[in-house]
Amino acid sequence: MTLLTLGSLFDGIGVFPLAASRYGIIPIWASEVEKAPVSITKRHFPTMLHLGDITKIDGGKIPPVHIITFGSPCQNLSNLGTREGLAGSQSSLFYQALRIIEEMRCATNGTYPVIAVWENVMGAFSSNNRMDFKAVLESFINTKIPMPASGVWANAGMVRGNGIDMCWRLLDAQYWGIPTLAQRRRRIFLVADFRGKRAREILFKARNLQSIPASGGKDRVSSPNTSGISVKETGRNIPIIRPFQERRMRSAAKDKNETGFIGSFGKTGDPFPTLLAGSVNLFSFWYEGEEKDGFIRQLTPLECERLMGLPEGWTAYGDQDKAISDYARYKALGNSIAVPCAEYIMAGIADSL
Repeated sequence: MTLLTLGSLFDGIGVFPLAASRYGIIPIWASEVEKAPVSITKRHFPTMLHLGDITKIDGGKIPPVHIITFGSPCQNLSNLGTREGLAGSQSSLFYQALRIIEEMRCATNGTYPVIAVWENVMGAFSSNNRMDFKAVLESFINTKIPMPASGVWANAGMVRGNGIDMCWRLLDAQYWGIPTLAQRRRRIFLVADFRGKRAREILFKARNLQSIPASGGKDRVSSPNTSGISVKETGRNIPIIRPFQERRMRSAAKDKNETGFIGSFGKTGDPFPTLLAGSVNLFSFWYEGEEKDGFIRQLTPLECERLMGLPEGWTAYGDQDKAISDYARYKALGNSIAVPCAEYIMAGIADSL
């Protein structure tokens, strides 16, 4: 049996290596420039080689791997960002990942990598008048792809060309995991198979995922979903959690948009808004029937880890047990990938290869 290997570009805090290792895939190397995430991944993957700045990597001179993953910077693609698209200084680093993949394929006569996985924000569908996603697809298969007749990219699709099989799909974190995550986080995942026609099986086949270990403690945020059972029936108080859409709230207040401002207050059962780097994530909490004793507070880094499906304390310490600041943890978590979504794809790759 061949042991599958993985290389992670724009690695962040090692979510793709974590998901891969849970399905027997061995993380070999990673590329990341942020100090705190590098320190965190060194702690969890002490044998993984760190390559540093992606612009200085020669794909033909690094250890070849079966799978290359990359969640390239989204700042210029996001609806909350500059919307410069792939021409932006940060999101244009996408092409550096493609360069490394091509250099590795040339150096190994097309043997490695077998699979590439790209992750990015939903805004990539629409940035630059919807031409950026067209450029992404064309860059993978090196051929022209027509725009959809509707002029809008579908949330799922597939393309084949030049011997490459490629599928994409929009995954929302709130529907993934066991139990499902309590965070609304919509991200595009694209799978390219350079040596077969398995992308569809990897990205669309239904499969069971490993359960997220149960956790507890005083810092625990309950699921925003409630059963609707009264206090009288349970014999104890029922916690009520309502997340805020903080960015929407600020924007509505600035525009004096009363409807939008009221709508930014979550309802019982709503998922938490997408965790963002540098954003304040607030929620209100009270026990049923005791609203006057309720309060508003910010999510802790531990609670953010849970909303991402990470093991508790994943970002708390770095290499050599160095404590990571809350600021660095919030930033790293806001830039990260929901673990169950990454696990679903790694499970598919493990099954297919």
